[in-house]
Parts: sequence; structure tokens; C-alpha cells
Amino acid sequence: MTEMTTTARSKPPAPITVTPAAAQRIRDIIGKATKPVLGVRVSVKARGCSGMSYVVEYAEQRGKFEDAIDVGGATVFVDPKAVMYLLGSEMDYQDGKLESGFSFKNPNEKGRCGCGESFTT
Repeated sequence: MTEMTTTARSKPPAPITVTPAAAQRIRDIIGKATKPVLGVRVSVKARGCSGMSYVVEYAEQRGKFEDAIDVGGATVFVDPKAVMYLLGSEMDYQDGKLESGFSFKNPNEKGRCGCGESFTT
């Protein structure tokens, strides 16, 4: 009789990374939410002149099959339908004089529209 050994599978890498600036902004907006939320959800929607737009919204609960990324108390849920568009992306937050918001560095993007609101893969 041979002995069977089992090996622990390592956890796959998160589909996106979250910068410290984005994590801080997520903690800030969760702290100001008017209802209980667990974090934010990142997804993509078909819209805009290039075809796809990033969507960041409150997440009141974890959806089925969603990846959950915890960065120092800031939880980001990734919509499973968006993973193929977001894989390898970096979520950042920029606060400028004229514009503030989350931004994404996405290696899957083939182009962006002129206004920067949508992308194509």
C-alpha cells in the first residue's frame, strides 16, 4: 500500500492590486457611508465611446464567486464577470486640483476614448 500525500495549493494572486492611496480613500468613503457596507465593488459595464467603463460602488455584501481583496482594512470585491477585463490591473486614487477619483492601470486596455471615461480591450 502506498501513502498518499496531499499538497496545499497556494492561493492564486488577486486579480487586481490596490495602491495605498486607493485603500485609504476606500476606508474614508466606507466610514462616511449612510448604511452598513463591507467595502467597494469593482466591475466593468458596457458603455462609453470605447465600449467599457470601470464602475466602483458600495458593496453591502459579497457576491457569489467574487474575489475579495483586503488592503489594510479596505476591502475590494471584484465582480467575477469583470475579472477577464481587469486581470493584472492596479487600482489607484488620485486627488488633483481639477479632478479626483479612482484610476486604473490596466495591461489589457488596447485604447481609451478621448475623454478617458471608457476603454477597449
